[in-house]
Amino acid sequence: MKEKIFFHSYRKGKISLDQVVEELFSFIKEEPSFHYNLAIGTDSERHNEEDEFVSAIIIHRFGRGGRYFWRRVYLPRSRTMRERIYNEVLFSLSIAQELVKRLKSWANKFDFSLEIHVDIGLNGPTKAMVQEVINLVKGNGFKVKTKPESFGASNVADRLI
Repeated sequence: MKEKIFFHSYRKGKISLDQVVEELFSFIKEEPSFHYNLAIGTDSERHNEEDEFVSAIIIHRFGRGGRYFWRRVYLPRSRTMRERIYNEVLFSLSIAQELVKRLKSWANKFDFSLEIHVDIGLNGPTKAMVQEVINLVKGNGFKVKTKPESFGASNVADRLI
């Protein structure tokens, strides 16, 4: 049996992914003429025995604010930074794939795009991984944003850790 995925919302508390989708489209229906960007990003932090991962789903109404939903997961501590970064990306991809299944019936009704935001960039210790992570995300059929444009991972998810 597949694990049920839950997220948190400031407005609704603990909600299922299906309820997240309902909230996303409720938000879009408020002002359907706007363009919306849907971003998914994950950030992590190392602790003594484990790594903490926070994934966020963000809906942004250009020029008019947005909402976000998040989930927190703990895994045994990664041996390397590369392993932890890959876990971040895989969490985001997994959420995106589940979300896409639920969004198909809405895809032609509203103007929105979907991006994966990764917490890596051309500066710092992750610069050697940038191209391989970009290829991983694109290979799974998603648009990708890296630092400094990856606010879903480097700002929203990071703030929740």
